[in-house]
Amino acid sequence: MLTSMTKTDFQKPKTVEEAVTLLKEAGDDARPISGGATLVALMNARLVQPSRLVSLSAIDELTQCTYQSDGSVRIGAMRRHRQTAFESNLKAAHQVVSGAASQIANPPVRNMGTIGGSISFADPAADYPPSLVAANAEIEIAGPEGRRRIPAEEFFLGWYETALEPGEIVTAVILPPVSESSVGQYEKLCRIAGDFALASVAVTIDFNASNTVTSLRLAVGGCGGGPIRVEAAEQALIGTKLELDAVVDAAELVVAELDPIDDVRGSAEYRLKVVPRLLQRAFNNLVETREPAQ
Repeated sequence: MLTSMTKTDFQKPKTVEEAVTLLKEAGDDARPISGGATLVALMNARLVQPSRLVSLSAIDELTQCTYQSDGSVRIGAMRRHRQTAFESNLKAAHQVVSGAASQIANPPVRNMGTIGGSISFADPAADYPPSLVAANAEIEIAGPEGRRRIPAEEFFLGWYETALEPGEIVTAVILPPVSESSVGQYEKLCRIAGDFALASVAVTIDFNASNTVTSLRLAVGGCGGGPIRVEAAEQALIGTKLELDAVVDAAELVVAELDPIDDVRGSAEYRLKVVPRLLQRAFNNLVETREPAQ
């Protein structure tokens, strides 16, 4: 229930440009609302009291997921988690994103929440951020100065902080073209099913015909202010076939770059022990599901 709606102007534009204009008119106290899972809870707790809510639900372009002619995939910001989890356009390495979507919270939240709303809130334990970094995604943003794109790796700046400027909204997530030989995997550990991640890992890999790794990206969630990518570990695994010794060595490089905290979900020490096991699980699943070399 929106306890403060009597004080809040509610607008429902039909275009991105109209939404940006409405936000600009109302100033810093205006808020865009997509699925509303987080914002409504904050309003009910009276942690935020926006003067204007600008609903994005009637903007058709934000609800679409389209396969582009260059092989990239454009996921509109209003795409529901459930839709992303079962999206047929997400194949090969792009499945790291659908895998993350499938593990978000529970069915009611997946039916309501959106990819744009989730990444805009930028909870460091959320599922999308590490998966988008591993997928080398770009975030499309619209604001008073027009539209721009920014790599996901540069979008998440720290604890609940993003590269969004005042008056800007996320309009889409762009996944780059991938080869048919690429694969993607998302793994997380949580206290109970549907909880935020105590720790998570997202991996995308491309193999050659002999099952040797030719490119790899990995990102860790829940162990710092945002998703953490460790390029040294990625480089250590290129040229390998993900042998156990190579994975163990790479995991040590990853753990050395993490900065977890103690909280109600677990201690920093426990998180550091969990991450190598999640990495091993992700690699094992990728190797087991990959078709044998021809």
